[in-house]
Amino acid sequence: MRVDVDEDRGGASVLLLAVGIAFVLFGTAGAAVAATRVARQHAGVAADLGALAGAGDAVRGGAAACASAASVVSDNGGRLVDCRLDGLDVLITAEVTVTPMPGLTRVATARARAGPVRAGAATNGAGGGARPS
Repeated sequence: MRVDVDEDRGGASVLLLAVGIAFVLFGTAGAAVAATRVARQHAGVAADLGALAGAGDAVRGGAAACASAASVVSDNGGRLVDCRLDGLDVLITAEVTVTPMPGLTRVATARARAGPVRAGAATNGAGGGARPS
């Protein structure tokens, strides 16, 4: 019995093509995940800066504080979803929309709070407390 060698020609090409397509698909999925994570960080930065800007104008009232926050959030590529005053603290929610792949749109949301430092506030472990012996 004789095996014809021509029957096996091209098998390696098909296998190599399948492996190449798998690499492209995994790479695209990884890029989509990375873009979504970057959007989450982007939303956090926009929210933090917006809250700080709003806190600077909190003494002028909620409308002025939220207008400042909305302007800064917008300048940082986000959209202000919620803004309110709690005393002199400004609490905002910002979102950033990202399209990591055609047909796939995600929204990253972040919240931030900013206001004046209060007397006797915690120092985040930077001292000012009894240490166990």
